[in-house]
Amino acid sequence: MKKGDLLELDITGYAFEGKGVAKIIKDAPETDTMEPKKFVVFVNGTYPGDKVTALVTKIRKSYAEAKVKSLITRSSLRIDPKCKHFGVCGGCKAQDLTYESQVKFKEEQVKDIFERIGGLEKFEDLPIEPSEKTFFYRNKMEFSFAEKRWLTDNEINSMQEVADKDFALGFHVPGVFDKVLNVEECWLQSKLSNRILNFTHGFSKKHQLLPYSSQKHTGFLRNLVIKQSFSTNDLMVNLVVSEESERLFIEYKAELLERFPEVTTLVFNVNKKLSQVAYGDYEIVAHGPGFIYDLIGECKFRISANSFFQTNSSQAVKLFSIAKDFARFTGNEIVYDLYSGAGTIPIFISKNVKQIYGFESVEPAINDATINIELNNVSNFKPILADLNKTFLPVLQEKAIPKPDILITDPPRSGMNPKIVKDILELNPKKIVYISCNPATQARDTKLLCDGGYRLIKIKPVDMFPHTYHIENVALLTK
Repeated sequence: MKKGDLLELDITGYAFEGKGVAKIIKDAPETDTMEPKKFVVFVNGTYPGDKVTALVTKIRKSYAEAKVKSLITRSSLRIDPKCKHFGVCGGCKAQDLTYESQVKFKEEQVKDIFERIGGLEKFEDLPIEPSEKTFFYRNKMEFSFAEKRWLTDNEINSMQEVADKDFALGFHVPGVFDKVLNVEECWLQSKLSNRILNFTHGFSKKHQLLPYSSQKHTGFLRNLVIKQSFSTNDLMVNLVVSEESERLFIEYKAELLERFPEVTTLVFNVNKKLSQVAYGDYEIVAHGPGFIYDLIGECKFRISANSFFQTNSSQAVKLFSIAKDFARFTGNEIVYDLYSGAGTIPIFISKNVKQIYGFESVEPAINDATINIELNNVSNFKPILADLNKTFLPVLQEKAIPKPDILITDPPRSGMNPKIVKDILELNPKKIVYISCNPATQARDTKLLCDGGYRLIKIKPVDMFPHTYHIENVALLTK
């Protein structure tokens, strides 16, 4: 086998990150008395039951990767996707797979990761918690402007001059940093957000506004971010630009609010940095308070233009409830919450514990947490700025914070720094509740904790992001 080969493959499994699995029997040497070994080929965009012709794109010692050239036999698990951009956009990896199959595969993958990567056994794997909504479930979408539009195969093959190829508003195509797929609809947020997206595209073209180029460092438009609360009906439009323009700000505001009276706040973020990030050096609030409110359960949270918040609010209630059930609070515990952000988990569990300390590396998140404490009239939660990339033990000593009975941790996708794992082992809490958006790094960290004297009791996945390969998981460890 070599790169560029065409293979006819039967897809028999489904791996993490949304790749179909085919297995080829490797011929054993004549002198080899052992059984022939199976060589794995991962094929993007395929499902068990598919028979495909696939082009080999990468070869390693024990596996290869390939992409579909043609579908010979269609899996019975396949359905027709709703979105016309599916297959190019990359945001939804499995919109053409039945939702029942999506959650089944995610549940199996989490268990496999903990057993295979973590080398863990004798733990309870609870059924996955599916999402109530499978479409229009996101409360935030981030779109990018670009001066190079991703062209479809039909446009490329037409041999005709392509209109509007120098302007796009939508999503970056996977693996391509300088081209954006022009998006007219997205099934993940709301129909209203789609209308605002298309209005902004039309406004930009009418006023001949240029997208920012990270290579030439020219242009005005950088990002459009829409945040929407389904519980309070608050709606924020955040336009990220490279410089101030009072005239354009006034015109955009007037046309936007005339067309969409549902918009409760409008923010212009001015980002003068070279890096392509969807937040600015400073912001100008053009309409409303500059923030929105959303609910998780009975708890109310203020969300500013640049603050992080769970993107699926209804599933966040389930995720936090599972974490609370795993902890089995009595009301007398001192609790630590690592990577506490805007204080969502501490505030959610505040009525069930004696005292909770939240540790967070990002200062604006600490400010949001302070505001959310006041909003919810919480008196037993204290947010603390700490470097969670190194060690947070010095902060405990400096502020004379008592040791925890229970520790909750919800790190980013990269997981916890080994130094933080070491800190946890030194603190020696009775229970650890580990929430993660990446089961692979969670299993890695869990193994380190188990080597340090803990035992994995149970796990439960939660599907926060239907049609994607992303999966949240809650794990309980005890001494």
